[in-house]
Amino acid sequence: MCNAIGAHHDEIEMTSLLSPIIQVCDAISGARPGARRQVLDSYIQRLKDLEDVALGFNGVKKAYAIQAGRELRVIVESEKVNDQNAADLSFSISQKIQTDMTYPGQVKVTVIRETRAVNIAK
Repeated sequence: MCNAIGAHHDEIEMTSLLSPIIQVCDAISGARPGARRQVLDSYIQRLKDLEDVALGFNGVKKAYAIQAGRELRVIVESEKVNDQNAADLSFSISQKIQTDMTYPGQVKVTVIRETRAVNIAK
């Protein structure tokens, strides 16, 4: 047991069969999201940066980074943004993310424009 504890960071020579197993377990545990505080902080900052990119465009009411930052949902004001502008806005936001940010994989940008009509029957 003592050899496994000392050897899992290669500080001493591995003489036990348990030592490499403990070393692998330590590596797996350290690689998981949130294991290191800096990783969590940079993850949260990346999500905020994604939302801020969208909020910088005219007509955007709200923006939400979801799916661990792989998708950005943008809600626009229907009075200020028509259907064609919504498509153009989606493209513009994706281009800005592509040029200004560093991110793993792809980011899907969805622009949502909603109009509601409500009446009350008496």
